[in-house]
Amino acid sequence: MTIDFNLLHRRLETERESLLEELKTTALVAAGRGRGSYGEQGELATEIVEAGKGLILEALVRDHLAEVEHALYKFDQGTYGLCDVCGQPIEPARLEALPQASLCLSCKARRARSRMWSGASRISDNEIAEKGRPCQARWH
Repeated sequence: MTIDFNLLHRRLETERESLLEELKTTALVAAGRGRGSYGEQGELATEIVEAGKGLILEALVRDHLAEVEHALYKFDQGTYGLCDVCGQPIEPARLEALPQASLCLSCKARRARSRMWSGASRISDNEIAEKGRPCQARWH
């Protein structure tokens, strides 16, 4: 299977633009919250829950954006398609399915097994990278 790197680059660029737009929308929605007076405790509780959901969604979008930007950075560095841990090529089918993938299947599986046994919280692939620019996401 041959990889169309130009197509993957365009997909990543499009995804980045979409995520940036989503962050803008999330920020506008968050800015509109909290402007009413809370006549009842139930309304306040609902507002707090909705604000929490918004923060979680924003964090997930930021994490995904960091992964996409890391992949685009790797394009600029000439290392796109190479595993951040072992340096081996990432499987073409994996890149087709997940253009922002930064780990080969072996390293991803190894990481999943070690995390399963350690009970650790979620960390993006880029945070364990030994090469390239570290991920800027810090949501766990």
